[in-house]
Amino acid sequence: MPKKPAPPAHRGELLVRLSARGATRLQARHPWVYRSDIIGIEENDIPPGSVVRVEDQRGKFLGTALYSSSSQIAIRMISHGSVSRAELPELIAERIRAAISYRKALVSDTDAYRIVFSEADFLPGLIVDRYNDVLSLQILTQAIDAALVRQAIVTTLKQELRPTGILERVEARIRELEQLPPLQSGLLDGDKSSTEIRMNGVAFHYDGLEGQKTGAFLDQRENYAAAAQYAHGEALDAFCYQGGFALHMAPKCSSVMGVDSSRPALEMADKNSALNAERLGGREIEWIEANAFDLLRDYSAANRRYDTIVLDPPAFAKTKRDLEKALGGYKELNLRAMKMLRPGGILVTCSCSFHVSPADFLKVVADAAQDAHKSLRIIEHRGAAKDHPILLNVSETRYLQCMILSVSN
Repeated sequence: MPKKPAPPAHRGELLVRLSARGATRLQARHPWVYRSDIIGIEENDIPPGSVVRVEDQRGKFLGTALYSSSSQIAIRMISHGSVSRAELPELIAERIRAAISYRKALVSDTDAYRIVFSEADFLPGLIVDRYNDVLSLQILTQAIDAALVRQAIVTTLKQELRPTGILERVEARIRELEQLPPLQSGLLDGDKSSTEIRMNGVAFHYDGLEGQKTGAFLDQRENYAAAAQYAHGEALDAFCYQGGFALHMAPKCSSVMGVDSSRPALEMADKNSALNAERLGGREIEWIEANAFDLLRDYSAANRRYDTIVLDPPAFAKTKRDLEKALGGYKELNLRAMKMLRPGGILVTCSCSFHVSPADFLKVVADAAQDAHKSLRIIEHRGAAKDHPILLNVSETRYLQCMILSVSN
C-alpha cells in the first residue's frame, strides 16, 4: 500500500486531517476522534502529546486538539479556536479557574466535591477532586502529563484553593495504555494527604493514598441524601464500600447492614460510623464482609426481608463487549433484592457503567420486576451529583444512574 503523504503544516503548526466521519463527530461537539478517522499522517509524524491543528479532508479548520500516539482516542479537542503549545498551560489554568467558579454556584452542604471532570470541564485527561483541605488529581493523557502543563495545574490549584496538600492518584494501567513512564501515587505539593470531610452533614475519614477512584465516591453524594429521605425500617446496603449510603440512612432506619467484599473498606466504614456516633444516636451499623451476589441469593432463599435495599455495584460493563453479561448481572441483583423487600419497601438501584444506557437499565429493572412478580413505582431517577456535569452531546459523561423505587406486591 503506498504511503499516505502527510498534510502540510499551517504556519509551523502540527496538522491532523480527519475523515468526513471524524469531522462530523467534532461538528456535533463530541470532543473525541478515533484513530481510524485520521487521514493523511503516518504513525511517527506527530510526537506523543502534541497540540495539533485539526482540519477536515478539504482543509476546513475545526479547532485545536491534544494528540495521543497510543490511545485509540487519538484526538481530544481542547478548543474550537486556535491554541499553540506555548499557550496551552495558560488555557489549562483558565479552564481550572472556570471549573472552580462553576462549582461555587452549584455545590452546597459539603467540603468534598469534584472540581475538574475531564471533558465535561473542557479539560480532557484531567480529574481533580477536593476533600476539604486536600486535593486529589488524576492525569490520564500524554498532553496533560507534560511538565509545563503539570506545573500550571498545581500552581493554579494552589492559588485558587490554598490546599494543605495536593496529591496525585496514579492508575498504572492508564499510564501504560498512554505509553507514559511508570509513576507512583504521592504528594505533589504540601505535606498532608488525609483529612476529614463532610457530605450532607455526615462525616467521613479520607486517606488520599488509599481506597478506590480518588479515595471516595463523590458522584453519589446527592444520591446518598436522596436515599435517606425515603429509607425506613430494616435496611441493607449492598456494595457499601466505606458506608456512604448506610451512614446516611441509619438515622431513619431501625437497623442497617452494610455488605462489601473488601475488608479495608469495611474497616474504614466502621471508623466512619464511630465518627458519626452522636448523629447515629446509639444505633450501630452491622458491617458484613461477603460477596453481595452470594449474600443476596442466600438471604433470598432463607426468606430474609427488608424495608430498604441499596444496590450500588461496581461497573459491570467496562467495554461494549461486556454489555450482555453486565445486563444479566444487574438483572440478577435487582431480582434478588425485589424478592427480599416487604410491601411498600424502597429499592435504591445504581449503575455506573456508561455502556449501560438509561433505556437499558430501565428495561433490566422492569424485567426483574416482572420475574419477581412485583409492581414498581419510580420515585426518582437520578444521575451523578451536579459537580460531575453532563455534556449534552457526550454520552460518556452520563455514566451514573440511580433509581429510587417503591416496591409493591
